[in-house]
Amino acid sequence: MILVDSSVWIDYFRGLATPEAGRLDAILGQEPVATGDLILAEVLRGFAHDRDFERARRLLAALVLVEIGGERIAVQAARNFRALRARGVTARKTIDTLIATRCIESGLALLYSDRDFDPFVEHLGLRSAMP
Repeated sequence: MILVDSSVWIDYFRGLATPEAGRLDAILGQEPVATGDLILAEVLRGFAHDRDFERARRLLAALVLVEIGGERIAVQAARNFRALRARGVTARKTIDTLIATRCIESGLALLYSDRDFDPFVEHLGLRSAMP
């Protein structure tokens, strides 16, 4: 299963032709795709018009919804943050640390276009969903 980060959903809904948005378009309906509860909030908060908000909400509601947090993931996310910091890398966003950790712990590939996930791939075993 592939979890799609808000960075890709935002590009997708804006109609931007990025490699990641293209990958998302190719896998929708073909492979199991998931979104996270925190990702859902990040994506939906950006819509200015009710019609666009509802369209996106309906599409996202049809996907598997992954709960990102919880005590176990929160503690492991803190460990992952500290592990990266020990390597001289500071994760900039707590939400991204939680998302990466959920994917690592659950064996989910992450489709993202936010470079903040790269250290999790390089050092902690996060799987990228880009071929």
